[in-house]
Amino acid sequence: MKTRAVIFLLIISVITGVSVGGYFAFAKGIPSIAELKQYKPTSGTKIYADDDTLIGELKVEKGVFVPLNRMPKHLIDAVIAVEDSRFWNHKGIDYIAIGRAVLKDILHAGFKEGGSTITQQLAKVVFLTPEKTFKRKVREASLAIKMEKNLDKKEILELYLNKIYFGHGAYGVEMASRIYFGKSVGELTLPEAAMIAALIKAPSTYSPYNNLTKSKERQETVLLRMEEEGYIKKSEREKAARQPLYLSTLRRGMEANNYFIEYVRKYLEEKYGEETVYKGGLKVYTTLDRGM
Repeated sequence: MKTRAVIFLLIISVITGVSVGGYFAFAKGIPSIAELKQYKPTSGTKIYADDDTLIGELKVEKGVFVPLNRMPKHLIDAVIAVEDSRFWNHKGIDYIAIGRAVLKDILHAGFKEGGSTITQQLAKVVFLTPEKTFKRKVREASLAIKMEKNLDKKEILELYLNKIYFGHGAYGVEMASRIYFGKSVGELTLPEAAMIAALIKAPSTYSPYNNLTKSKERQETVLLRMEEEGYIKKSEREKAARQPLYLSTLRRGMEANNYFIEYVRKYLEEKYGEETVYKGGLKVYTTLDRGM
């Protein structure tokens, strides 16, 4: 245990040094904070027949920007509890969380994503590529520090909740609320809010449309974290976990009934992931003969 503690402290020291050094090293390559409020998701995937005719698109659901004061408190609490419990206190980087993640990676001999704060996640979503490299992590941390110096916590949280991906082409909590529950974000109940927060870690894996059992388990994890952080009582957690969820009919646009487009969509999502399919601007040329 003593050895682990020493290693942990060394990791924290190295991370702190790298983050500060990285801030200056990569500062010139970091976009302006003003770009945050102008950011829009890139185009989705266009699918073509064998004669280069456009036969379908897999689009991002058009986002609706919602002010933080119109979002239910239990949704905000759920997201913070499960994604970044020290959000209100750190300056963009949670050194304790990163240290634990790195130590875990060392003990398991691998490099995995972990320890990212809400501010870092926002930086990655808006400005950076999704690859898991050391350089990208340093840029992510550097941009997070810059964002924290230029935006207050509520502004960061508002941007995050309006831009993060929730699966099935939905960016932002408003579109997620409509797609999963057929209602505006302001109408979400506690169990519904916990389900929405549950999607952030892995939208495809925890989508109730893809795997209701995994989705429900993740929702209960969110509720437990809310109890542990003091946002709800045990009785509220237990009541919310028991309540049934009434999902909306999944919308995938006008291509929903087109079996060929649906086949292509499933193939692409399995091979490249939902974020790339709906956000990557792909052009897919198929062997479909429209004359047949």
